[in-house]
Amino acid sequence: MAFSELTSRAVRLYDEMIKVADPRTEDWLLMSSPLPQSIIIAAYIFFVMSLGPRLMENRKPFNLRRVLILYNFGVVGLSLYMCYEFVMSGWGTGYSFHCDLVDYSRSPQAMRMAATCWLYYFSKFIEMLDTIFFVLRKKNSQITFLHVYHHSIMPFTWWFGVRFAPGGLGTFHALLNCIVHVIMYTYYGLSALGPSYQRFLWWKKHLTSIQLIQFVLVTSHIGQYFFMKDCPYRFPIFVYIIGLYGLVFLLLFLNFWYHAYTKGQRLPKVLQNGSAAHRSKKQ
Repeated sequence: MAFSELTSRAVRLYDEMIKVADPRTEDWLLMSSPLPQSIIIAAYIFFVMSLGPRLMENRKPFNLRRVLILYNFGVVGLSLYMCYEFVMSGWGTGYSFHCDLVDYSRSPQAMRMAATCWLYYFSKFIEMLDTIFFVLRKKNSQITFLHVYHHSIMPFTWWFGVRFAPGGLGTFHALLNCIVHVIMYTYYGLSALGPSYQRFLWWKKHLTSIQLIQFVLVTSHIGQYFFMKDCPYRFPIFVYIIGLYGLVFLLLFLNFWYHAYTKGQRLPKVLQNGSAAHRSKKQ
């Protein structure tokens, strides 16, 4: 009885909430309800955490070198395109980087921003392939809590962003994330090209620094809201969610930095050897 009552309340709450959603995005792919994406995310978690490793347990890892090259540089191209669209639909054409509100009109500029937000949301499902490839290549050590949490929470929260507030100050972190992904997937693409490109991968540690800077900027930008005297942002709950997102990922990446780089465990092999030699000299 208690569960049934809780479910009924949740349904009523959702029905009330959806009444104030953005009507422009309701008919777009995956936007009619959060249920389809929830099923996709649940299937993703089940596969990468349980089913996939069990299926691969007695199999040889797949050689996905060509697939990874195409995939990583494909994501670079997609991220560059989204950077351009975010800039041209607001962040480089009128946004103040302070109290930027969502334009709910059907003007070409407003629709362009909404479409870019949806594309960013959809790209989060494409990026789930990162983990799928880890499973198929039997790189299970790469499937960390941070990795799976990031790939699961981003599309889930962004469904609400696209459905209720596709634009405004809540999209700054998406622009930053696209910029970081251009750099990050370029690194992954070069890595997939093979050992002859190892000398170009000396900046792995700096990549994590860039990711940390990203979350500092996200938290700083969204934190302005709490000091503004008048900023009539329509859905303040998203400000809180983004602020919490920035802080949580900042802490998670700081923890990653501490465990991954203090002992050089996640550096390219050529740098791991240099790091080990350096420690030996100190001893």
